Amino acid sequence: MSLIRKILPVALLMIPLLGIAAPVDINTADAATLSQSLKGIGLAKAEAIVEYRKKHGPFKNADELTLVKGIGDRTIELNRADIKVSPDRK
Repeated sequence: MSLIRKILPVALLMIPLLGIAAPVDINTADAATLSQSLKGIGLAKAEAIVEYRKKHGPFKNADELTLVKGIGDRTIELNRADIKVSPDRK
């Protein structure tokens, strides 16, 4: 019983950490991953990101997402901490 009393408070404190996601790389992630990882990005916008990336090449920074139709500055700011941009490997 004393073991449960020691472990339970620690376990309860860790519950909020389960909802924290790792940053998503906008240059490599598929549409499903983008839509699940970024706030305000549904599947249609995520597919638009992937199509833009295929047509124009990799994004240089998160702000370039505004070049995709339907994505504005507010969406970027909501997700800035969750967006990763891998370098262009030419």
